[in-house]
Amino acid sequence: MTTHIDAAKLDIEDRVVEINRVTKVVKGGRRLRFAALVVVGDKNGHVGFGTGKAQEVPEAIRKAIEAAKTNLVKVPMVGTTIPHEIIGRHGGGNIIMKPAVAGSGISAGGPVRAVLELAGVQDVSSKSVGSSSPINMVRATIDGITKLKRAEEVAKLRGKSVEELLG
Repeated sequence: MTTHIDAAKLDIEDRVVEINRVTKVVKGGRRLRFAALVVVGDKNGHVGFGTGKAQEVPEAIRKAIEAAKTNLVKVPMVGTTIPHEIIGRHGGGNIIMKPAVAGSGISAGGPVRAVLELAGVQDVSSKSVGSSSPINMVRATIDGITKLKRAEEVAKLRGKSVEELLG
């Protein structure tokens, strides 16, 4: 069902959401590495995220950007907002996203804001319930975005016209 989106054809921006220092205790002491969480998007309906781990921060970020470009998703939008209310879930994190009137801006915290801004959504209200770990919040947001459907898609699935559906 999901089609591959070619990142090379898009004008992509990236945003580092989190850099985490990870240590592994080995026989000779501690091994230090850095894990980076990056969100990429073209601010025009495409967004993706990726994680990377390396001994140096810039290398971890580069790896995360490469990973993010390979799993871009399309964001269905109605004007400047999302088509309907949705709950995205991943692990212990739930993100409730609701459409907002034009001009109200993005009412979302940290990682969720980064995803929605880079997706090109301008007006949305959201609430994070449960886990506040950035990776879970980003994954839950992407989950919610992939579940969104436009009125035309729903009408086609049910074999009705958009006018019949909206009543």
